[in-house]
Amino acid sequence: MRIAMIGTGYVGLVSGVCFSDFGHDVVCVDKSEGKIARLERGEIPIYEPGLDLLLTRNVEAGRLSFTTDLTGAVDGADAVFIAVGTPTRRGDGHADLTYVMAAAEEIGRALTGYAVIVTKSTVPVGTNRKVREAVAAAAPEAEFDVASNPEFLREGAAIDDFMRPDRVVVGVETPRAAEVMEAIYRPLYLRDFPIVTTNLESAEMIKYAANAFLATKITFINEIAALCERVGADIKQVSKGIGMDGRIGNKFLHAGPGYGGSCFPKDTSALARIGQDHAMPMRITETVMQVNEGTKARMVEKLRDLCDGSFNGRTVAVLGVTFKPNTDDMREAPSLTIVPALVGGGARVRVVDPQGRREGEALLPGVAWHDDPYEAAQDADLLVVLTEWNEFRALDLGRIASAMATPRLADLRNVYSPEDAASAGFRSATFVGRAGFEA
Repeated sequence: MRIAMIGTGYVGLVSGVCFSDFGHDVVCVDKSEGKIARLERGEIPIYEPGLDLLLTRNVEAGRLSFTTDLTGAVDGADAVFIAVGTPTRRGDGHADLTYVMAAAEEIGRALTGYAVIVTKSTVPVGTNRKVREAVAAAAPEAEFDVASNPEFLREGAAIDDFMRPDRVVVGVETPRAAEVMEAIYRPLYLRDFPIVTTNLESAEMIKYAANAFLATKITFINEIAALCERVGADIKQVSKGIGMDGRIGNKFLHAGPGYGGSCFPKDTSALARIGQDHAMPMRITETVMQVNEGTKARMVEKLRDLCDGSFNGRTVAVLGVTFKPNTDDMREAPSLTIVPALVGGGARVRVVDPQGRREGEALLPGVAWHDDPYEAAQDADLLVVLTEWNEFRALDLGRIASAMATPRLADLRNVYSPEDAASAGFRSATFVGRAGFEA
């Protein structure tokens, strides 16, 4: 199959590279000449483990190329994927479809024969029908179908998610479109991975419902964690106990400082707006959004309490600022609430993150960046574990505590136990959903 992938952001680039590894001829398109030039040199604009090697392999095999020429890429393509951004629109919380509709119009003008136009971007219910209208308006004589093919890629594990998915969701309206999509995903069909074929609206809704549910699960366990702190329960034991129930499952039950990233915040916001527009308020989703913001604020207060009520004059070492490990993504990360509160309160903040500095330098002004956690902790008054990178899971806590001016620990990912911290020499520590201590 010949595929044109419009957009080389996270979803478009990962999908394009993986489709080429399926054996398809893939052309990735982006308006940014600088980004295309970097990709042609084999430089990856995002951090995703293994993506660089996969890209190089398929470029060398002649299956993968990059261009700014959308018209040339669409000419002769069997399928054209729209994988552009759908950020939250300023002012009303809706998904901004500006880039999607612009791409649809441009694709329509470029069509030279039958193609399936596939929306890979996360879009509100009804968008694919608007895409059809936009393409038809731009090219009244064009022969095409539209399809919805939402992505379910976890940052840091995207290649494995694409190659070994829990399911692939395909929304189509005609047998011809279904045949094209089946041919594209044939390697997965042959290995019996689940393929859910449905109509356009159901495919669009599946994406939003899945992300809203996962965000709800995270927020639920964070709220239970807050209650655990009040009643003396341990959230790790509680999570383990409820996660053994097959109806609940143990994933997304790790208490922390709140969810962030490119998907959950914008998708919950968009789903809430969709509900309001159709006079069917998504009250659970709306509450999840409110509780998540409250969770981030609660983390700030936990740190303030550990610093005897004031950040002023304190030196704070923060380990991890990306919204999760194995990514450089800072979008809606809890650090964007917590670190500015520290700086605004008068703290001297030192930050260590294996991949977060490139974006973080612009998003977190007023902090000092370090490469080594032990260096950052030297003479510090507080150590904060904010992202659970593997590099931070096996630290010599005794070495860190002895180097600090005032050995205080805020483990907001529950990487370590209170017993670990106490035996290492920390004078006080706080965790999420489990008892801290003061020596």
